[in-house]
Amino acid sequence: MILVVNNHGQYNHRIQRTLHYLKIPSELVPNTTSLNEIEDKEPIGLILGGGPSVERSGNSSQYVEKLDYPILGICLGHQILAETYGGQIGSAGSESYAQIQINIQDENDIFKGLGPTLDVWASHKDEVTKLPPEFKILASSPICDIEAMKHEDKPVYGIQFHPEVYHTPEGPKVFENFNTVCSEYSKKP
Repeated sequence: MILVVNNHGQYNHRIQRTLHYLKIPSELVPNTTSLNEIEDKEPIGLILGGGPSVERSGNSSQYVEKLDYPILGICLGHQILAETYGGQIGSAGSESYAQIQINIQDENDIFKGLGPTLDVWASHKDEVTKLPPEFKILASSPICDIEAMKHEDKPVYGIQFHPEVYHTPEGPKVFENFNTVCSEYSKKP
């Protein structure tokens, strides 16, 4: 099962619903859920959903620091990952509430079969402004240099855009690819 951490964003329920439609077992949990409660659920991966601010992200940064599961951070979740691993976030040079096209620089795991460009829905005021050490950029756009990133050694991914909405037509494939990462990681000894 993949746990979707609700960071009070407007699209968090859509993430869980999209996983349900894809027949990927999942559960939406509040970001106040304790580390022990998360571990008791024995997830194979975590999705850190979007939200209004890092200040309202509850235990999300603790999940990143202390749990060993594949993680996909979406919008605010992406920013939490960056900040937790030593990157920086700040106000976007161009606030965006529109469909944009991102340029996939590295298909890696989550963009497998989706490159070289992807139409996505951007809905954010803040963004990652400095890549954390040990991360690489997977995608960029004309309005955001770090649309997607991945830890060099761990199955930890961040994306600035929203794959769970209609305006990201290939968004379900991102979730399917992440589920594949989680399934493969859970089989490791």
